[in-house]
Amino acid sequence: MAEETEQQARAGAAGQAAKAANVRRSEKVGRVVSTGMQKTIVVEVTRRVRHRLYRRVVQRRKKFYAHDEKGQCKVGDMVRIVETRPRSRLKRWRLAEVVRQSVDAGLVQPADVPLGIPEAPQPDTGAQS
Repeated sequence: MAEETEQQARAGAAGQAAKAANVRRSEKVGRVVSTGMQKTIVVEVTRRVRHRLYRRVVQRRKKFYAHDEKGQCKVGDMVRIVETRPRSRLKRWRLAEVVRQSVDAGLVQPADVPLGIPEAPQPDTGAQS
């Protein structure tokens, strides 16, 4: 009888582990709006829904805190996040992949800026006939 309960307990634990492996975790795709914290990014997810009263399509936005172990994201990147166990008071998501990297704004380097003042065009002093 004790052997049966041990076997059932083992089977139950194995079944729970299999269930945990097969759990379909929620995924969201959004834009990184902040990377100011260590190993944490803030992802803004935008979704389009129909307004209940006015029947017009409106955009709803929500921010999620996600764990970025390698610190590979930059502001403006499109990322995919997946649901995970709670890592802190606000973090319940982790970075799955960077879908599209942001394009830099083409910042000007100090060496590229000319030091001289450009010459003003000379007024035409020629006499008209």
